[in-house]
Amino acid sequence: MLSKGEHQTVPLSVLLKRELANEKIESPELSHGQASQSKKGEDFTFVKAECQRVLGDGVATYSVFGLFDGHNGSAAAIYSKENLLQNVLSAIPPDLSRDEWVAALPRALVAGFVKTDKDFQEKAKTSGTTVTFVIIEGWVVTVASVGDSRCILESAEGGIYYLSADHRLDCNEEERERITACGGEVGRLNAGGGTEIGPLRCWPGGLCLSRSIGDMDVGEYIVPVPYVKQVKLTPAGGRLVIASDGVWDALSAESAIECSRGMPADAAASQIVKDAVQPKGIRDDTTCIVVDIQLPEKSNPPPPPPPKRSGKGVFKCMFRKKTSESSSNIQKDFCEPDVVEELFEEGSASLSDRLDAKYPVCNMFKLFICAVCQVEIKPGQGVSIHAGSSNTRSSRPWDGPFLCSSCQEKKEAMEGRRPFGDGRYSSE
Repeated sequence: MLSKGEHQTVPLSVLLKRELANEKIESPELSHGQASQSKKGEDFTFVKAECQRVLGDGVATYSVFGLFDGHNGSAAAIYSKENLLQNVLSAIPPDLSRDEWVAALPRALVAGFVKTDKDFQEKAKTSGTTVTFVIIEGWVVTVASVGDSRCILESAEGGIYYLSADHRLDCNEEERERITACGGEVGRLNAGGGTEIGPLRCWPGGLCLSRSIGDMDVGEYIVPVPYVKQVKLTPAGGRLVIASDGVWDALSAESAIECSRGMPADAAASQIVKDAVQPKGIRDDTTCIVVDIQLPEKSNPPPPPPPKRSGKGVFKCMFRKKTSESSSNIQKDFCEPDVVEELFEEGSASLSDRLDAKYPVCNMFKLFICAVCQVEIKPGQGVSIHAGSSNTRSSRPWDGPFLCSSCQEKKEAMEGRRPFGDGRYSSE
């Protein structure tokens, strides 16, 4: 037992081993493949590997993968595919270090999703889309999602992790409560004579999702604010499976992983789609993207993982929260556990919560720039994101971040404080 004031030292051999290991860790090599079988032609994918950005006197790379499952037409899916990434990048301040850029991503993804939705609705088209959007920078994977497409991760150690949330009303009581609190109604389709059929839906409109981009005809309580999860993989890597509901309605996460084990990414995507469609035929657009994240020397298909632990504890409980190292835990940390580290997770639909980044992230963003659309705001003209908020923790209306008047109208509509259909958003 250490007495007060004493410090537990780390053996030099351990320090040297860590230093050598850090020097040897390379950036991962990504290989990806995708497959689709179309019923309505409303699924779209976006793949942009090895994007570059200036980082001091060097260049950093990142890759982006997106899946857009449209409904009521393909307009929203196409628009989101063409504009979402730029809207997200525009919300990230320039000249950030690598760590700062990664830390800024969750907030920027919220702003980018809301701006994309707002801009699309101004076109007065009634289509909507789910979005699962993945950005990979080094060993850090950041996923933002609205709707019922999903992203799962199998680590090289054999654990399965859910990196997206399901916004179907049938399985999300919190979202049902939010919608009714904002003035919407939730119920099943009335077939007459008091008989209700089908999944739970939002009325008016009849959408069975609580979050999406577009859907201006349904009601603005169908919000575009994404669930965001950010994790860091070990250098052992892992495999991502991003797929539309056409896959997940037929296959469990375990089944999707098992049916494609040992295959390269392109063959794996094809096999997952084949297994999803085979039992009952193609009933919906069915799309899958598989991304393998590995050290460069492991560019072949990932080997079968070690035997899984018994029981279901192998799933979400394997996340290791990012924590500060204490002296009492140093011995345990001599050998870092091979688990996926959770860096960030947030699913609130409130813009006041999602845009109010904590220190030091808040210092990265300019104060007099609209937190959503990035237009400049003159002092005294912006509206605090806390204005009208019921969050007593930080409801001081003179505090930033700020919104322009147009984005404030959007925020009020999403919170049910502006009647739906009460005009479109004013232009700046």
